[in-house]
Amino acid sequence: MALTVKDIERVAHLARLELRPDETARTLRQLSGFFTLVEQMQAVNTDGVEPLAHPAAVLGEVALRLREDIASEPDQRDASQASAPAVERGLFLVPKVIE
Repeated sequence: MALTVKDIERVAHLARLELRPDETARTLRQLSGFFTLVEQMQAVNTDGVEPLAHPAAVLGEVALRLREDIASEPDQRDASQASAPAVERGLFLVPKVIE
């Protein structure tokens, strides 16, 4: 898929991004490279290859090492919510916007 500078400008507009001309050219090269990679992957014959439910399924019955599920940063909820207009029981309160 061949992209143009016009395509990048349109996508940036839709995403509400402001790109300088040098950023537009760099983004064009990066996205073109991405599409080239996708085309290469689509060219690979995958007939007879079963999809995996999870990448670890290739390993078989292997126990994965997981880190401890502990907070690694101090609780800063009160400081974060100090400037909020409305907070209740640690949650931000926002006005209803959908009827």
